[in-house]
Amino acid sequence: MREYVQIFLTFLRVGLFTFGGGYAIIPVAERELINKKAWLTMDELMDFYTVSQIMPGMIGVNLSIFVGNKKKGAFAGFLGAMGFILPGVTIITLVALFISNFAELPFVQHAFAGIRIAVGALILDTVIKLVKGVFREVKTLLIYVFVFVISVFPSGVLPGILPRFVTSPAFLVAVSGLVGLVMFREKRL
Repeated sequence: MREYVQIFLTFLRVGLFTFGGGYAIIPVAERELINKKAWLTMDELMDFYTVSQIMPGMIGVNLSIFVGNKKKGAFAGFLGAMGFILPGVTIITLVALFISNFAELPFVQHAFAGIRIAVGALILDTVIKLVKGVFREVKTLLIYVFVFVISVFPSGVLPGILPRFVTSPAFLVAVSGLVGLVMFREKRL
């Protein structure tokens, strides 16, 4: 029972201190799940994060389900998800009730400006860690350059030649996964 409570409380903290979603969750999850709890390695966290990105739903919820399930099974995954969701739902409810009364106040606007800057710093930190961890081989750099060029310059790469679905993030992630599967599979004798 104690482990279930620990999983719930850990993801409650992750949900409470993750602002901005997406990549902003990685430093918080790293601190809580790797540094404090030693439940995962960085490679496992990045694998869970990657799969969480391509699945429907919130990345943090998917990640909490994966980690909880790994630690203690499906019920722990459910508790992790509930722990992650609770702070956000509570904060959104309170903000929705009171934002119209306070949105124009200068200190509220300044607070949101500071939060945006902090989220940007967390995302930059995550990008730096990803670059260090991912680009171990030339193959990974080739996949990165291909996806980057197609996603950032979709009309400038091959104007009129690339169908619109090719520049879709979902398509690029799926193709990259298949290419990675082929390029990195172990050769069998």
